[in-house]
Amino acid sequence: MEGTGLLERIRSEVRRRVAGNPPSHDWLHVERVYSLCMRLCEGEGGDREVLGAAALLHDVARSTAGERLGGDHAERSAEAAEEVLRALGFPAHKIGSVLYAIRSHRFSAGVKPESAEAVILQDADRLESIGAIGVARAFSYGGAMGLPMYEAPGGYSTITHFHQKLLRVKDSLNTESARRIAEQRHEFTRLFLERFLREVSGEA
Repeated sequence: MEGTGLLERIRSEVRRRVAGNPPSHDWLHVERVYSLCMRLCEGEGGDREVLGAAALLHDVARSTAGERLGGDHAERSAEAAEEVLRALGFPAHKIGSVLYAIRSHRFSAGVKPESAEAVILQDADRLESIGAIGVARAFSYGGAMGLPMYEAPGGYSTITHFHQKLLRVKDSLNTESARRIAEQRHEFTRLFLERFLREVSGEA
């Protein structure tokens, strides 16, 4: 089976596997990343079948339990993705490209991707972490992991995550298409953080 039909089968399998994930990394997150990838692909090129499969499978093995155990969720997802792709008859000569994109997408790994599909997936996943949805996802993730909302002495919090990742996303993007989308999302994130800290301090 080729094209859209094959991607639909991958979509069904991923949806089954991520059922029960917290909202920060649930099926709706996968769908949004997929849509962003297809949007970026219009301006940046790349193989849409490879990109679509990578977008759908990029977090297929991510779970709250796995996060608490540590390790690389991108690597776990790549391993699970290979299993899914081979079982569903995905073109064998494209599987390596899908797995490379998945392994390259993780922000904290600091990987500079080389293929068009990996570049686009990394940008799309990073765009999902900023703006209104990004703010909501940050607090959802923090809650699932038992993090305090804002700084505790010597501890990590959701607001720490804003400083260490979210405010840095805009300058880490690879493509001009993604940077244009990021402008307003970054500004919303910055203004939200500013307002949040003012309220914490009792100024507003």
